[in-house]
Amino acid sequence: MGRLIYSMIMSLDGFISDERGNFDWAEPDEEVHRFANELERSIGTHLYGRKMYETMVYWETQGDDSDVGREYAQIWRAADKVVYSRRLDRASTRKTRVEREFDPADVRKLKLASARDLAVAGPELAAQALHARLVDELDLFVVPVIVGGGNRALPHNLWAKPRLTEERRFGNGTVFLRYEIVHS
Repeated sequence: MGRLIYSMIMSLDGFISDERGNFDWAEPDEEVHRFANELERSIGTHLYGRKMYETMVYWETQGDDSDVGREYAQIWRAADKVVYSRRLDRASTRKTRVEREFDPADVRKLKLASARDLAVAGPELAAQALHARLVDELDLFVVPVIVGGGNRALPHNLWAKPRLTEERRFGNGTVFLRYEIVHS
């Protein structure tokens, strides 16, 4: 059975982008990127909302500017992808299917049938998965910047008591925090 992991790069004050939608402050340096690549190797299927999918499509044809970028692009291209969107008619990437609605029962079945982990990306979709108690792990990359507002990494009306299982500090000040979410 696969675990569902919500992995996100966020500011110190908990945002994935600022009020203008800017997230250039979140670009990982080589050390952080290489670590993230290792985490991504366990992912067999990515679950995306439309906006996050459109951001990630970059990796289908790009990512050749550095060794670490090429490596990530290969890992990303090899994984299956499910995009939840009412507006997207078809996916523009290989190994991708579009679903109109996020159905927690379908995601539970996907987790049960999967030999590899699944990742949910995008705060809106992750909020649905978190509220449905589907997320097993939070992998948060906290960047030492305060943006003051924008798109929240975690929903404001979520209550959980995750258990810290791993932490790592990087030379650029980014901190990785892994939390297990135990569902009772």
